[in-house]
Order: sequence, then structure tokens, then C-alpha cells
Amino acid sequence: MDLSIIILNYKTLGLVKNCLKAIEDLALPYQYEIIVVDNNSGDDSVEYLREHYLNVKLIESSKNLGFAGGNNLGLKKASGKYILILNPDILILSTAVQTMFDFMARSPKVGLCGPKLKNPDDSLQYSCSRWPDWRLPFYRRTFLGRTKKGKLWTDNYLMKDWNHNSNKKVDALYFACVLVRKSAINEVGLLDERYFMYMEDLDWCRRFWQKNWEVWYVAEAEAVHYHQRESAVGRGVKGIFRKAGRVHMQSWIRYYFKWIKNTTNYK
Repeated sequence: MDLSIIILNYKTLGLVKNCLKAIEDLALPYQYEIIVVDNNSGDDSVEYLREHYLNVKLIESSKNLGFAGGNNLGLKKASGKYILILNPDILILSTAVQTMFDFMARSPKVGLCGPKLKNPDDSLQYSCSRWPDWRLPFYRRTFLGRTKKGKLWTDNYLMKDWNHNSNKKVDALYFACVLVRKSAINEVGLLDERYFMYMEDLDWCRRFWQKNWEVWYVAEAEAVHYHQRESAVGRGVKGIFRKAGRVHMQSWIRYYFKWIKNTTNYK
């Protein structure tokens, strides 16, 4: 099997249907499988997918396992040489999958890569980053991000000093759309399920680097991402106390003690 495509669904059946249609329209020149993981949506998603998409491998979770846990169910069942983790709100453009596939095939040291993401208005969506420090939740969740120091920190974190028009080795990628080498996962391990949501992407990228697998931003491949990350929206101090803010902070604390405070912990 050349390629496994994993789509995680949680109450987004309409987006999943659009995503599956877009994949079909690509006419990919590979032997590939599509795995849809339903993260206990509690609606008619499973019944609909089972009835209308016989060519899709459907995995039904008995509870919402979050981003890491849900995708891990798919990763355990994936048989492709490469695995595409794909949010249902992503529209893959033209030859993006083939471009990333070919890039990985000719770059044996690369374990993980992601495309250039764009907003629906064709503007750039920043989807790669440098390693953060302890200031991340404060500059990304609160009014502090609108201060001069906050803007400078965020611009550096999101690599805004670079035009994102060329392929580049990066510290980390956001996981709305990433292509992963199966053999690298066998060495690095699955996503850390201690993160219910947020920070699991930074964590996995660190673990890839620690095992000497490179992480690349492939600007030649493009995709449209229709979602605005809640974690990047700071509305005053209240941003920390909204549900998304609380989950983000909990994940950040786990990340901080795993990677920043204890720099020898690379598991």
C-alpha cells in the first residue's frame, strides 16, 4: 500500500463528505486507502458513512479521544508506506498530495512534511513554527499578544520573517494536513494521548527531531484550510478561561514539563 489517508470526524459529517469527494476528484495515482475515525460524534455520522462509503475503512470510537487519541486509532490500522493525516476542513489543491509524496520519496531523512496552507481568501495561513518558550499561552491566548513585545514574539514564533514561498526545514508544523513516513512512526511512536487537543503537533515534531527525522514545510504543495484555530484567538484575560483556552493551557503545562523544564525527557 502506497498511501493511507486518515480523516478524524467529530460532528463534522458535512465536511467529511466534502473532503472525501475532493480526494476522489484528485484521482491519485497510488494504491491508497481512506480511514475515517469517528470520535464518538453521537450523531448519524457512522451510519451514514457505513451506508454510503463502502470503500472507506470506518473506525468507531466508543468515546471522544481527542485529536491525538482519535488519529492514533487510524495510525494503528494504516498500512500505507506514507500516511496523510487530514482534517476534514482541508481542501487539497491539485497535485499537493503527489508533490508531498514525491518529496518524501526522494528525501529519505524526512519523516514528516506539510503543505503551504491558505485561507479561503487565498491569503497565507501560518502553519509552521519555531520552538516556543514559556510565553506561548500568554501571547497566543490573551491581550498580551497585541502588545509590541507580544507581536514581536508571535511573529518570530510563526516565522513571519520568511515569505513561505520555498521548501524549508522547520522546527514544527501544525497538523491540519501532514504526510508522515510509516517507518518513522515505527521508530518515533504514536501521538502522545496525554494531549487531548493542542500541543500534540509540537510534541510529535520534537520527537521526530530527537530521532533524527527531519520535518519540512513543502511550499510547492498547497491546501486551503477553512478553520480558524481557536487556540490562536486571544480576547483579553478571558481567553485563558474559555473552554478552548483551558484545554490549551492544560496541554501547554504538559508540554512545558515534558520539554522545556525537563530538557532530557524525549519520550
